[in-house]
Amino acid sequence: MARISAAVLSKYLLSGELSCRGCLGARRVSFSSESASYSARQTRHFTARATPITGPAPVPALAFQSSNPSPVPLRQQLKAQARALKSSGEKRKKNADNQTVPGWELTVGIEIHAQLNTARKLFSPAAASFNDAPNTHVALFDVALPGSQPSFQSDALIPAVRAALALDCTVQPVSRFDRKHYFHWDQPAGYQITQYYEPFATDGRIVLYPRDGIAPQDGEAIEVGIKQVQMEQDTAKTTAQPGGVQWLDFNRVGMPLIEVITLPQIHYPATAAALVRKVQMLLNSVDACVSGMEAGGLRADINVSVRRSDDTTGPLGTRTEIKNLSSFKAVEDAIIAERDRQIALLESGGVVVGETRGWSLGGTETRRLRGKEGEVDYRYMPDPDLGPVVIDDQLVRHLKDWMGVLPDAEIDQLIGDYGLSSKDALSLILLDDGARVQYFYNVLDAIEARLGSNADHESLATSSGRSHALLVANWCLHELGKLTEVSADLGMTPEGECRVPSTDLAAILYHLHSRTITAKVAKELLWSVFRGEIATGAVTAVVEANGLWFKELPDEEYAALADQVIEGEEKVLGEFLRFQDGKSKAYPHGKLMFLVGRMLRSGPEQMMDPVSAERVMRARIAEVYIPALQAKK
Repeated sequence: MARISAAVLSKYLLSGELSCRGCLGARRVSFSSESASYSARQTRHFTARATPITGPAPVPALAFQSSNPSPVPLRQQLKAQARALKSSGEKRKKNADNQTVPGWELTVGIEIHAQLNTARKLFSPAAASFNDAPNTHVALFDVALPGSQPSFQSDALIPAVRAALALDCTVQPVSRFDRKHYFHWDQPAGYQITQYYEPFATDGRIVLYPRDGIAPQDGEAIEVGIKQVQMEQDTAKTTAQPGGVQWLDFNRVGMPLIEVITLPQIHYPATAAALVRKVQMLLNSVDACVSGMEAGGLRADINVSVRRSDDTTGPLGTRTEIKNLSSFKAVEDAIIAERDRQIALLESGGVVVGETRGWSLGGTETRRLRGKEGEVDYRYMPDPDLGPVVIDDQLVRHLKDWMGVLPDAEIDQLIGDYGLSSKDALSLILLDDGARVQYFYNVLDAIEARLGSNADHESLATSSGRSHALLVANWCLHELGKLTEVSADLGMTPEGECRVPSTDLAAILYHLHSRTITAKVAKELLWSVFRGEIATGAVTAVVEANGLWFKELPDEEYAALADQVIEGEEKVLGEFLRFQDGKSKAYPHGKLMFLVGRMLRSGPEQMMDPVSAERVMRARIAEVYIPALQAKK
């Protein structure tokens, strides 16, 4: 092949002009209708508008193709899919009931790409921006300008090693970079720099539990091995436009990634989704990554194969790869669809072909993208421009000592020490990238300081410690969650503070726990603090100034209301008598709460406590009305 002149390269790299001279069916293809400007006086950052690419670029396949070149909104796509499914008369199984297929074994391996939390790109000093204007942070090496060289940014090692330690991997003292060759417009150099032969971390493991969302068939726990974790650079971001146009944002080129490669030890779709979720949680907990799947900072490629369950000693089936899954639900749905496709193909006498497939959000089946490339196709070779990466053991020990408590240990503590359910404990860990659980601790410390300093409530701080911890957890999860229905932004900070200061929520819950205000008043106070109507630290003063203290009815008045409600309810009382006489095994709790509800509606709401109302109603039924009914027999 003849050497390409510098003039031709310059036109391609700086103006987007590609010459097809000498090609069959030669025609001039313009990669840009608006060429990017470049000045020699500029610094090492390349700035341009988002560059549209026209020509033979394929339009990304949608779930429903149309002759109309304008893109179909996602909502319309999903509605069309639902209508098509309904008209076909088929019913899609719920994922919980679709984890296995009799007679077949599923095997899944996962490759997770996560963006590291760094200020600069992996091989250039350009800023590692995430949502900035397109093509505003691009160095010369990022666009493969001739003569530019990669410069490894050692800052990426810190979050990368933290991620490897969180995944229980062995950090290698020496690792090296390789070139993975392929040609596509999102990779200007024609190759990706990765760590294929000698990655920086190997031999890790992740333990998954039922609270993580694994399939019931996996039992109490499953351990999945991690083959390796490698550093590599990201590609440009491609955005499809109407008319077959693709816009490229080179801000993402060279972004520092880690690729987590698991062993093929997963056999159920729900467990695969749980593993991706667990990896995201672990990486966030050690501040290794900038964001999760919902924000585009983590993507998953899934390798799927099936074989007959009576042939488990033989080799695994031919695998296919599903690329770029961007949600946990997509991981589970895509695996189920691909598993069913392969099984149907094999049962009809066909052969599964190794290939790369795609998945559309809300789709019902995977689609072919291209044939599956092998190692020989990528022509892996050591990168001649980069030396080895040497990681000192002292750095590894230091990061391990200061890594803090990992999510599993913290969840166990929330369950064991504070009595939270596994679901609530996991939710606190996951929400707001871990900031919600810190907010929980801040509120808990503040309310315990109030309980401990008040002599009248010293017993509450010791004997019923779990009760106020459960109260705090419930409000941090559910009542704060209701605020987000009005405003999506709580303003939660990594330090565990938000638009509702932890000290103010602690003051509200202290009064609620002490039964000096009602739940209704507490909720109104929360909304007032959230809207900024109550100054920080003024909750108690507002309660006092507005006469919001709870003055509860005496038991005698509760009893009078109970008698009023029970009058004429002989049929309901008969259910309690049946239980008392042993004719019914279950206590009629629903009937009790029916009576309590009527009782609360009959009395002054601001002076009644549901717990006291239930206690008095239960006592009146057991001590007055049941003996009276028995005496009539």
